[in-house]
Formats: sequence, structure tokens, C-alpha cells
Amino acid sequence: MYFAALLARTEDGWEASDTELDDVETLSDLADLAREASPDEDTVLVLIEQENGWFGVVRVDGEEDPRIYVSDAAAAARSSYGEILLTDELLGREPGDDGAGLDVLDLDGTEDGEPDDEDAVAVAAPADAGDAVPHGPVGDARVLDDLGVSEKELRSMTEDAVTEIAEALGASEVLETVR
Repeated sequence: MYFAALLARTEDGWEASDTELDDVETLSDLADLAREASPDEDTVLVLIEQENGWFGVVRVDGEEDPRIYVSDAAAAARSSYGEILLTDELLGREPGDDGAGLDVLDLDGTEDGEPDDEDAVAVAAPADAGDAVPHGPVGDARVLDDLGVSEKELRSMTEDAVTEIAEALGASEVLETVR
């Protein structure tokens, strides 16, 4: 079960709206969606939570690059919403580097014709393929420092992180209206 919401800071406080991420394919799409929520280029937070799995915070301040924090990259990598947040840059990889190189292919000389047996069809996975995405948090853990949520607090949040963040920001009532 997923929940995603936008919190836009205005001069009157926080405004919340739930958001549909079905049409969002990239971090750039998500940042554009956040910017549309605040015509005055104020701070907008995109909060995404998978129940009992992981949560992510994307902060967009005007036209600046989004700042991202993901509580558990390995769990998020198994989610289509998490994949949006887990950019190559966030994971410290070169663009297009998915962790599996040509050296893992089983090139047995039968590529142009029929394989000799069923085993020749299989592609070997590297022993460390699961290590391409780290277990645990990634990103900017100080993304909410100036809003009253310290790095230590953010890293200690687990199951109900979106609610805890909203409470710390003084936005729990407006968030509950869209939950």
C-alpha cells in the first residue's frame, strides 16, 4: 500500500494535496509536479510511503535541483515509485550503469543460432547484483533540517514516517485531510 502527498509551504502555512504518481516516470516529472503545486516557487515536499517498507522525501525549492532522501534504497528499488527516486546520481553510479556489465553474459558461441541446450539461454547474474543498491538510507538526510526535522530524527523514522514528518512541520492536520 502506497501513499503519496505534496506539502507546499505558503505564507499561510502548509497546504497538502494527495498526488497520483501513475503518470510520473522520472524524477524530473516528479519535480515538475511539485513545482506546479507552488506557483510562488516556495518549498514543496513530496512524501512517498510504502506501508511497512520504506519512505522517501523529495524537496523542491523553486527551480533548484530536487533534494532526495530514501529510508531504505534496497526496499525502494523493488517499487516503481522508489525507482523514480533512486537516480544514478543518488546511488553514486554513472548514468546507465545498472550494475550488470557485459562480463556477466553467458557468451558460449551460440548467440547467432540455436542454443545447444536450455542452460545456454540463461544469463548469469553477478554474485553481487543485489549489492548494486545499498540496504539502508541514501540521499540527503539533512533535507528537512531547516524545517525542524534533524538528520538523526529522519534516520530514526520507520513505519509512520510521513505522519511524523507532518507533525514536526506542523502540517499533520492538513496532511490528514488528504490521507
